[in-house]
Amino acid sequence: MSDPSTAETAMSAVDLFDRLRRAPDVEAPDLVAVDATDRLLLDEAADLLVTCRPGEVAVVDDNYGALTLGAAALHRNADVRVHQDLLVGELALARNAERTGLAGCYRQLPLGPELGDGARVVLVQAPKGLEALREIAEVVAASAAPDVTLLVGGRVKHMTHAMNDVLGASFTDVSATLARQKSRVLVARGPRPGSSSFPRRQEHADLGLTVCAHGAAFAGTKIDIGTRALLGSVDRMAPSAGTALDLGCGTGVLAAVLARSRPGLAVLAVDQSAAAVASATATAAVNGLGDRIRVTRDDAAASIPDGSVDLVVCNPPFHLGAAVVPTAADRLFAAAGRVLRPGGELWTVYNSALRHKPTLTRLVGPTHVVDRTPKFTVTVSTRR
Repeated sequence: MSDPSTAETAMSAVDLFDRLRRAPDVEAPDLVAVDATDRLLLDEAADLLVTCRPGEVAVVDDNYGALTLGAAALHRNADVRVHQDLLVGELALARNAERTGLAGCYRQLPLGPELGDGARVVLVQAPKGLEALREIAEVVAASAAPDVTLLVGGRVKHMTHAMNDVLGASFTDVSATLARQKSRVLVARGPRPGSSSFPRRQEHADLGLTVCAHGAAFAGTKIDIGTRALLGSVDRMAPSAGTALDLGCGTGVLAAVLARSRPGLAVLAVDQSAAAVASATATAAVNGLGDRIRVTRDDAAASIPDGSVDLVVCNPPFHLGAAVVPTAADRLFAAAGRVLRPGGELWTVYNSALRHKPTLTRLVGPTHVVDRTPKFTVTVSTRR
């Protein structure tokens, strides 16, 4: 016979999770708002969560709110501290909290000391990169309670032994749970407090540029080959432009090169990633361009007025989490079409296999291939 309290909690979990949605993120048949890793993390942490007082639970990179709202609804955790790198995750969590009557149970914080201060349980959806995990571990180890337990969950196929090593640099004890539904949790205890090693910085002599990067920033301090392909066309981009937008700016390389090469150009840089915004801000500052580039965190250029920009540059994503989604860039292309003035230009680079040209023509305007290799295609689209 099942325990009544367990059955009641299970029913509550079913009810809660059924209400959660991905919006405003992309919806697709194979994309979900609650995954097996969310469920496993909450189950593995259950005995710890019930002992926590208000403010002693922290959550990092909750995709759409399952971890935060699960801790609040299923284990009565109050004042849950949350950091989500992606703004779309923040917006989804806020909507799901309203939808489930749980608004006010959490507060959003940057990835820094206040997030981990005194925390006894920290739940983390494993980030894609090791450096992102390293920064999270360093922050938690430096500021959490001495008896903190850090639980990092992910799909088994994306988890490596290197993740144990990264956690081991900041914690004395790291172990792994048994897998369930192709997910696993790493458990770290015994924090080794130390100073943060982020943001990192690297000089690129060929460009005369120093790149700064926080852990979750795409490509880190390197310059990815797609961005390099787009940099080769900077001199040809809308030569009479007065305002330029680096859409999905990452570490701010494109924005920095535009600002440095065109002293009269007003340069904006936006990204929905908190790590990217912090990185781009640091990149601008270290290159003496802090007063030339305005960096903003937003979703698909929502903060930029319609028809206000002459030039948009974009190296868009083609992944949503770990999934390859061919339409992942469409929201950015549509955003570029909205913010460009008539006659303005969108310069973009993308994986040649994706065949974005028809979409660009539909969402922005006439599109021409500027450069094409088996790996990347560079195009320019002129706003109608």
